[in-house]
Amino acid sequence: MKLTAIIAQAPDGAAPPAGGDQAKGPAPGGMGILGNPLFMFALLGLFFLVVMLPAQRRQKREAAAKLAAMKVGAKIITTSGIVGRIITLKDGEDEVVIKSDDTKLRILKTAIASVTSDDTTATDPKA
Repeated sequence: MKLTAIIAQAPDGAAPPAGGDQAKGPAPGGMGILGNPLFMFALLGLFFLVVMLPAQRRQKREAAAKLAAMKVGAKIITTSGIVGRIITLKDGEDEVVIKSDDTKLRILKTAIASVTSDDTTATDPKA
């Protein structure tokens, strides 16, 4: 007798299921609904709606608040680690002029990582 014939036989002489060889319901050992690709896409969509969208909205609010907090004389830190004070800030422009020690730099507003509002003014000799 071949190995496949032995495996295909019903265990211990039990009768095969009624209605042919096809069993009703999920296959034993199957994943059921978890194996369905549509279920996985639905879970990914739910994750996106619950986790990702609120995080993106919060990030946009924080960026808007950061831009609103910028004023002349405020101390800033850029994404590259440069620390300086704002010298020139114009509405409607994407660039800011900052002073870091003895150097003036013109940088983009999007390159500013954090703004710390100091009460010192731009006329301060140390600025």
